[in-house]
Amino acid sequence: MNQREFDAVIRQPAAVRYEYFIKKAADYEEVWGLYNEGLATAQDDFGNTLLPLFPNEKFAKAFAKKEWEGYSPKRIELDHFLEKWLPGMESGGVKPSIFPTDTDSAVIDVNTLREDLETELENY
Repeated sequence: MNQREFDAVIRQPAAVRYEYFIKKAADYEEVWGLYNEGLATAQDDFGNTLLPLFPNEKFAKAFAKKEWEGYSPKRIELDHFLEKWLPGMESGGVKPSIFPTDTDSAVIDVNTLREDLETELENY
């Protein structure tokens, strides 16, 4: 991915970045988080724990700043993510924060994320 594409994608609204995330996760069969002695998390205004997830290493690395400075991109195989991570997130009350940028993020329900990924995977 060149810098022009990178810049164009991060300027998109959260809903468009979410769709990009779904397509890339299915294409490459992976998602990316940030890790430093544990996964990076955040909290929303209601005290919910959010897990930031990115479509590739470059985006994850670009947003490893501020409260996540010192964190490194961590690849998560998509099958493992669907089978282990999402059920764990659901039982722990953790919400996916898809493709956060400096301005916003798509915070969605675990089941919605699962359904969207599985629907996209049916196209392959």
